[in-house]
Amino acid sequence: MMTNEWNWEQIASHPSLTEGPVWDGSALLYNECAADTTFRWDPKTQESVVWRSNTGAANGMTFDRSGGLWACEGDAHRVTKIDAEDQEAEPQVIAEAFGGETLNWPNDLAVSSAGRVYFSDPNYGSNPNNLPHESVYMAEHSFGGAWSVTRVTFDTTKPNGVLLSRDEKTLYVAETPFADGAPRELRAYPVLENGTLGASEQLFDFGQNRGIDGMTLTTEGLIVATAGSPDFGPGSTIYVFEPSGLVRSTHPTPAESPTNCTFGGGLLSDLYVTFATGFVYRATSIGMTGHLAYPTRKY
Repeated sequence: MMTNEWNWEQIASHPSLTEGPVWDGSALLYNECAADTTFRWDPKTQESVVWRSNTGAANGMTFDRSGGLWACEGDAHRVTKIDAEDQEAEPQVIAEAFGGETLNWPNDLAVSSAGRVYFSDPNYGSNPNNLPHESVYMAEHSFGGAWSVTRVTFDTTKPNGVLLSRDEKTLYVAETPFADGAPRELRAYPVLENGTLGASEQLFDFGQNRGIDGMTLTTEGLIVATAGSPDFGPGSTIYVFEPSGLVRSTHPTPAESPTNCTFGGGLLSDLYVTFATGFVYRATSIGMTGHLAYPTRKY
C-alpha cells in the first residue's frame, strides 16, 4: 500500500453535512442534507447556487445511463427519480415502503443498466426504526408502471454506501454501524440473474475505525471510498481498493470525515468529495479516471 499526495481545492463550504455528489456533464450537483437543498457548483463561475429545494433531506444521488437522476430522500423516507431538466417538478416516487411499513432513512443507491435500483436503508438518527431491520433493497419496474421493492440483504445492520462493479456482477456494500464492537466492513455481494444478491464476502475490515460512507468506481474497476475521522482510526482518508479488497493506496483529506465522492470534469479525471463538516473539495492530479454510468468520458 502506498500513500500519495493529491492536489486539493476547496470549492464550497456549508453550515452542515454535504453528501451525494454527482457530475452532470458540466457541473457538480451535491446535497446539504439538513438544509433540504441540492446545490450546483459550476467550474466556470466557481460558484454554488441552489439547484433544488425541499429535497426531503436528500442524501445519495446517482445518474443512470440515460441521464436520469435518482435520489435517496432520507427524511421523506423514499427513493425518487428527479427530472434533471425541470428539477422543481414533483419527483417520481420509486420506493417509500416495504411490507406495508415506511422505509427507515434511505441513504445511498446504485442503478444497473437493466434499470434495477439498489438502495441502502439505515438509521443513523436517534428516532426508532420504521422497519425492524436495516437492509439493502432492490426496486424494480414492473408491468403497469408500478415499482416493486425486494429486500436483498439479510445480514446488514447498518448499510451505507452501495456501488455496482463494472460488469454489474457484484454489489459492493459499506456495512458501517456506530455501535462499539460492531463490524465495519467493505462487503461484496454477487448479483444473481434475477437481481437479488448471494452470500456476502468481506473484502476489508475497518475494525473500530470509521468505515466507508460513500464510494465511486474508476475505469480500472477500482473502488474509491471515503472513510475515517479524527476520532476513529488513522484519520480522514480516501481509500482506493482493488476489487479483491486489497488497498491500492490511501490519501489523507484536507477536511474531517469525508462522506461521499464522484469523478467529474471533461475527462472524468477530477475527484469531488463532500464532508460531514460541510465542505466540498476537488482533488486533481490523482492519476485515475472515473467509470460513471452518465456522463461517459470525453476523450
